[in-house]
This record gives sequence, structure tokens and C-alpha cells, in this order.
Amino acid sequence: MKSVKVGILGLGTVGAGTAEVLSRNASEISRRSGYDIAVSMASVRDKSKPRGCDCSDFALTEDPLDIVNSTEVDIVVELIGGCDLAKELVLKAIANGKHVVTANKALIALHGNEIFSAAEKHGVVVAYEAAVAGGISIIKSIREGFSGNQIEAVAGIINGTGNFILTEMRDKGRTFDDVLAEAQELGYAEADPTFDVEGIDAAHKLTILAAIAFGTPLQFDDVYTEGISKLDLVDVAYAQELGYRIKHLGIAKKTETGLELRVHPTLVPEKRLLANVDGVMNAVLVKGDAVGNTLHYGAGAGAEPTASAVVADIVDVARTLDVASQQRVPALAFQANAVQELATKKQADFETAFYLRFQVKDIAGAMSQLSAGFAEQNISIEGITQKEPEKGQSTVSVIFITQKVQEGMVDEAIKQLESLAVVDGEAVKIRVEHLN
Repeated sequence: MKSVKVGILGLGTVGAGTAEVLSRNASEISRRSGYDIAVSMASVRDKSKPRGCDCSDFALTEDPLDIVNSTEVDIVVELIGGCDLAKELVLKAIANGKHVVTANKALIALHGNEIFSAAEKHGVVVAYEAAVAGGISIIKSIREGFSGNQIEAVAGIINGTGNFILTEMRDKGRTFDDVLAEAQELGYAEADPTFDVEGIDAAHKLTILAAIAFGTPLQFDDVYTEGISKLDLVDVAYAQELGYRIKHLGIAKKTETGLELRVHPTLVPEKRLLANVDGVMNAVLVKGDAVGNTLHYGAGAGAEPTASAVVADIVDVARTLDVASQQRVPALAFQANAVQELATKKQADFETAFYLRFQVKDIAGAMSQLSAGFAEQNISIEGITQKEPEKGQSTVSVIFITQKVQEGMVDEAIKQLESLAVVDGEAVKIRVEHLN
């Protein structure tokens, strides 16, 4: 049996998990791939530190270039994270004729167009299943399983940290800051949680999903991104009273007027499967013209779930070692010469329903003034809820659920209504998606 030598850049949580899975399941992997696949080298920052896996069967180095330049390595697995050094090493590996597997969503989202172009030039594969939703294998599903479909939309919970926070806020009535502190203690959130809670991590992943769903270049800069750090606990509670749950979604839709690429808190009807994905779990809904709606659920992070995706990529690459490059599955699902630029819609042109909460003075005629403001903008209202005034308060919460409408029209209505004497403070606006 032919052997395939793997070099791992970075032996942290996922790197150690990858080495462990390759070793533990070596026999099963050989049966599936037809190759004897094993780690031959791994790079670490400090060889003296203990590792989360048995390193006795492969060499350790503190210089990642040793792996990228080694004639003994067939597949380079990049797991160091970040962009600058990772990009340098990946491009060097490609130039050396080595195949690459990476779990680095930021690297692919920001520099994937350049990396895939280099890979095509040198006739090598760059695989990145673990970059999105950990062990769910959503990249393979879209790129291969749905290749007979015109994909209309992709929507998902693709950041476990944010989903954990929202679940705790809803189920236990805890504040955002309180749950975030626990998420950091549990290791779900970094010391600087910005990428997770402000939607940047999800935007990286949505960039990748949109490209392979619609056959476009990667376009991170066109993703509208909004986090969950400003969500008020009262809106989480009100949403549930109205039959919704708030989820932090990445949504990509192909419309007649362009692509909608957006990450933001979203009200989802509580009976939808996506609304019931809780804790740190991930789920991605894919809508195709032939297959309809499909939901893909599983662990989006963690050592072995992510290692599962990394090892699957290694097996896929091994299977193509003797296959001509033009017969391989394209990196972005579509043939390179068929990847096309599509217009992306601006925020004002997004079309969805909205949850709008106003603090309104508890006086006669207030509701009629708000209703008139919506009518002036031709915004249809699905439902209105007025809460009872809190003890000692002179204002009440009034919640509107609109029908589907352009966001620019809603923003203009909000601007006008906030100027009314009966409205106190700024309105709260959260998008609503039924995801049919």
C-alpha cells in the first residue's frame, strides 16, 4: 500500500486532535482511502511543552518552513490560525507542489481567491472543510452533494459561542455580559471575544458558503455584519412571548437583484428546526431548487469534531493524488473559469420582515401616530403588541412585527417615528426570517 506523509503546522487543540484521529483510526482510514496515511512531521512553537497527543511517531520542529520545504511531506495541514504567517506558508507549500488542508476560515475568506489561483497554477489541491461548522461537512455537501441544484439560500448558526450566549439569555434570563464571562471561563470564547460576538467569525464562514453556493469569488468585504453584544434581555424575552427565538445567523440569498450577504441577530419562528439548535452547536440550512430545504446539524468546534473534518480532507486529497487536476472537484465548487462576479445588495435593499420595539408615552392617540407613520412608508404590519406599563414608568413598550419589506423603508419610518413627541428614545430593530 502506498504511503502518504502529512506535515501539521501547529499542534494545538485541533492539530493534536488531528494527529490523534489519524493514529487511532489508521486502519479504517487506510480501508477508505487505499493509502497508509500518517503524520511524519509537526511544527510547534516550543518543543519542550507537553502536547495533547502522542508525538513519538513523528518529528517535531520549531520552524514551520521545515515542513513546507520537506521532500518527505505530501500534504501540509495548516492549523496555526491567523493570516499573515499562514498565508506565507500555504503559498510556499503550493509553490513547492504540495497539497494543503486548512481549518483557517479567515485565511480562506480574505485570501482564498489568491490561494486557489496559485493552487490551480501548480496543479495542487487546497481543502478547507474544517473552516466552516467544524465536523458538519457542509462544504462537501454544498460543493458535491448539491451540485445538481441551483442553490437559492444558505442560512445558519455558524458560531457556537454566540449561540451559547443567546441560549443562556433565553433559557435562564441571564445578561449578555454574565453569559460571556462564563463562556470565557469554559473556553468557548477568547479573552478578546470580538470576532465571535460581533459576527466577524460568522462573516468569514458565510463568505465561504456563499462563494461555493453561488459560484462567485470570495467577497468578505461585501458581508453586512452585526453582532449580538447590544441585544437587550427584554427583547430576547419578548421574542419568545411572540413565538420566536433570537438566533445569530449568517444568511446568503440569491435574488433577482443581487446577493444578500448578512450576519445579524434574527427572530426565527420557534417551531423551525433552526430555532431549536441550542448551546454551542452549529446548524446550516441549504435551500436548493431540486432538493428543497435541508438542515445540517452538529458540533461546530472542538478538537475531534474539527479534526474529523481535517482528516476527511486529508483522505479526499489522498484519493486525488493520481488524478489529473482537471478531474478534481473545483476548490470553489464551480469550474475556475465559470466563477462569476455577482452584484451584492446594500443594507437598505435587504428584504425581510422586522421586529420593531418603541418606548411610547402612555397617552391617548400614541398608537394612531405610530400606525400612521408606517402607513406613510407603505409598510404592512403583521402584528402589534403593547406591553403593560412598568410600575412608576410613564412609557410602555410597543412591538410591531412587519411583513416583508425593504430595510431602507423601515429605516425611514423609524427615523420619522423617533422624532414624534410620543416616542421616547431610539427604536430597537431586529430582522425576522421564516426560512421557508
